[in-house]
Amino acid sequence: MKSEETRWLTDAEQELWRTIREFLWQFPSAMDRQLLRDSNMLSGEYSVLAVLSESTEPSLRPADVAAALRWDRSRLSHLLRRMESKGLISRCADETDRRGHQITLTAQGRTTVEEAAPAHVSFVREAFFDSLNKTERSALESALPKILASLEQQGLKDGSC
Repeated sequence: MKSEETRWLTDAEQELWRTIREFLWQFPSAMDRQLLRDSNMLSGEYSVLAVLSESTEPSLRPADVAAALRWDRSRLSHLLRRMESKGLISRCADETDRRGHQITLTAQGRTTVEEAAPAHVSFVREAFFDSLNKTERSALESALPKILASLEQQGLKDGSC
């Protein structure tokens, strides 16, 4: 795209974008610091444990976990190896597809996520939801799915498994 074809941001849009960009950098880091401090894990590990603990199935395929998190499978694969070495999950051959694996939450993994959840939920509530009024929360509920749909439409969203 040529410079003269670019739809440049207005001053107000540019200011909003800078605020969003700063949020995108700061919030995940703050969330990781909270989880490391309180539970000795990172947000990726917590996310995987949460998906497994909330599932009605006793085990899930990595592709199902990646789809639930909207992550790329290669990103998940490395994380699962680390989580398995920590004893949080176990992986075994998928009986329906010998090429794949099933992921199961271990007893240690279940205990870890159950103990981490209260402090993590408090962090999310205090850092995110408590700072917004009902109108602002409603605006995000309306806007964020539209932004995600735009990313998906452009083929720029993780999780295209």
